[in-house]
Amino acid sequence: MLKQPAIHLTGVSKTYKRGQETITALSEIDLRINKGEFVAITGPSGGGKSTLLQVMGGLDAPTSGIVQVNDVDLGSLNDAELSRFRNQQLGFVFQFFYLQPFLTVGQNIVLPAMFNTQASAITERLHELATLVGLQDRIDHRPGELSGGQMQRCSIARALFNKPSTLLADEPTGNLDSKNAERVVDLFRSINKVMGVTIVMVSHDSSLASKADRIISIKDGTLND
Repeated sequence: MLKQPAIHLTGVSKTYKRGQETITALSEIDLRINKGEFVAITGPSGGGKSTLLQVMGGLDAPTSGIVQVNDVDLGSLNDAELSRFRNQQLGFVFQFFYLQPFLTVGQNIVLPAMFNTQASAITERLHELATLVGLQDRIDHRPGELSGGQMQRCSIARALFNKPSTLLADEPTGNLDSKNAERVVDLFRSINKVMGVTIVMVSHDSSLASKADRIISIKDGTLND
């Protein structure tokens, strides 16, 4: 049986203007990522990895082509619909964590619940995720009191709060030492296998990328088979 696609890109291109010059970040990308896959995107710096991930997540719009996530054409959504879709369907993890320094770990994790008024459900989900990422004893701490690995695991818990079907991670180990980088990717592997979350991870580290089910290489905006 053919698996359903989580992400389906058809003829996707992205160009930028730099003065009189046109920069091609993505060129006619055709790509299908199935539900439940763990995919790593690799390639040289400036090759289009992050742009591809941002287009997949609706954080950037393609110049041309179609981006479908869970069979929804992102180009057909207005700004409010797209924001709601991202909040409900997608989780994002970035290299620089983007935790709010004045909030506790627990408050950072529950930020995606700003539209959810069920306090008991929020508390239950918080403790479930804090335990999953090994931060159950750090809920009342602030980000400045955490290690880099702990901060990234906090951001992963936050990304998972609304039970997204797909997690998009842009160089999530870029600011971590090798031990913590390995722990983060192993956590992704567990989330993928146990929770069934589709994961797309951009990484420059080939040893970490090898833990994924499939590796996609991109160079000069073009996929390399």
